[in-house]
Amino acid sequence: MPHSVMQKVWAVFDQAHHIYGVEWPVEYRGDDAQRLTQLREFGVCAFTSLVYAHKPGMSEWLNEWCAEFAAATSDCISTATFYPEPNAPEYVARAIQAGARVFKVHLQVGAFDPRDARLAAVWGQLAEARIPVVVHCGSGPLPGEFTGPGPISEVVAKHPGLQLVVAHMGAPEYAQFLALAGEYSGVRLDTTMAFTPFMNELAQFPVGLLPQLRDAGLRGDVLFGSDFPNIPYPYADAVTALESLGLGDAWMRAVLYSNAAELFGL
Repeated sequence: MPHSVMQKVWAVFDQAHHIYGVEWPVEYRGDDAQRLTQLREFGVCAFTSLVYAHKPGMSEWLNEWCAEFAAATSDCISTATFYPEPNAPEYVARAIQAGARVFKVHLQVGAFDPRDARLAAVWGQLAEARIPVVVHCGSGPLPGEFTGPGPISEVVAKHPGLQLVVAHMGAPEYAQFLALAGEYSGVRLDTTMAFTPFMNELAQFPVGLLPQLRDAGLRGDVLFGSDFPNIPYPYADAVTALESLGLGDAWMRAVLYSNAAELFGL
């Protein structure tokens, strides 16, 4: 993220005990150069810069920063964002033309309805271009007015070609979002923070859903996510947590590599 945005995000996590009821000591507080070195040392082949806007007027300059960052960083997948505002279709079209390959929005932080009429054209653009959009739409760590499977499911129903990636496995509504992925071929889930001891304290993934999770991963519907650098534990914990599920090497290979490689044409 841009430095000024990252500082504000860290300030929120520094107050996490008062907001979420848990401590959230950010593990990786280096600069961009340090973070890039760390990702590559972890064995990461490609990654995103998942910015998101929480108010009008932010998205365009965030998209410009992301485009410049990706242009200078060969292993970064060019990312963009949007917010419900009248000019959203125009700047989303410009971002796509400039090479954005994934978008990110956060319904809880942004506190907006994905069904907002000002976004109808945006969802249509993304569905037509088949560009994935990562959406934090689950109700964890805190519910919002427009989180949960209901609002975003209506968007997918109107745009069935939408390539939607549900962040955090949709925690805590795991079952509903897994079902949505089973219903629509374009819906996927990412493993960000899920299954780790930290997340298990907040919203543990039900053991009974593991067979469904295994099937989803093997058919391409589960992608690895980390939320690096804004995590309160070492990066490796996210991989160890997946391994501890015991879903097999083929599942691990698909989730850690091939599903995303196929989705992004890497």
